[in-house]
Amino acid sequence: MEEGYECRRVSRWEELDTDILVRIFQKFSIFELTSGLAHVCSGWRAACCDPILWKTLDLSHMRSSFIKIPLEPYVYVERRSDEALTRILKLSMNLSGGNTRTLVFHFNLFLSDDQLTYTAERCPGLRRVVLPAWNRIKKTGICKAIRIWKDLESLTMPSIANPPYLLTEIAKNCSNFKELKIMGPFEIFFANTLITHLPNLKTLSLRCSAIKREALIKILDGLPDLEVLNISHSYLVEYSVWQPQQKVIVRELDETILEKASRLKRFLTCMEHETCVMCQRTENDEGIVRWYKYEEGEWKVDEVSSLHL
Repeated sequence: MEEGYECRRVSRWEELDTDILVRIFQKFSIFELTSGLAHVCSGWRAACCDPILWKTLDLSHMRSSFIKIPLEPYVYVERRSDEALTRILKLSMNLSGGNTRTLVFHFNLFLSDDQLTYTAERCPGLRRVVLPAWNRIKKTGICKAIRIWKDLESLTMPSIANPPYLLTEIAKNCSNFKELKIMGPFEIFFANTLITHLPNLKTLSLRCSAIKREALIKILDGLPDLEVLNISHSYLVEYSVWQPQQKVIVRELDETILEKASRLKRFLTCMEHETCVMCQRTENDEGIVRWYKYEEGEWKVDEVSSLHL
């Protein structure tokens, strides 16, 4: 026993010191913390509301029960699945007291605009967000959330067809923003938008994606503060000079790219289609990895330690 530590006998759980309860509750999942512990007694509620328990709100083990449909939003989410998410969000927001700094959604947790804005309004101090697929999130919803997250530093998101509206909001509202991870194809339009709106970006991850070769060159030239770039398990795409409609897959980095990338602190690559399972999956899925087909949790991985969940 440490010197000066006072041992006190307690006969009931509710008499446990709050600090001890918090240490115990740190071992619990989000689902256990929101299962009714806070209703046991005032002491347990105080422990359940401790900020240390809510620094990270990790919903990466919660995915929607859905089926694909041919029309927008291209997924139908089962009502009970939606209700379960709403319940977890409300309970978590009530207990966290706005102290959450990292928020992680499962890639296949199909969040609605209402659920997103509700969470944003109650977690205004977020610094890192990992967003799910865009299917049910509209422009108004994500823009409202970004305007609230003034302290946002890091964002992981699926690829997006029209990036200017989102990156404009980040540039206007998030002065400390420095890390971006894109889970999906990376086109020239996206590269130009990044250069225009987030020229001070320091970390960019494009792992497991189809990347236009020209887009890669553009960000290497146009993001002077970029320090870390991850293109592991991705492949480059360019088009034949003689047949502009014919896509050519490039599996090796040429001297031009390597020279431009030499200024970076870290340039992470893996383009081993013959031996690397992840490289094979990216190519088989045509640069949009269908994570639901593979081992649960693979989508969380990143060679950049600060982006790894």
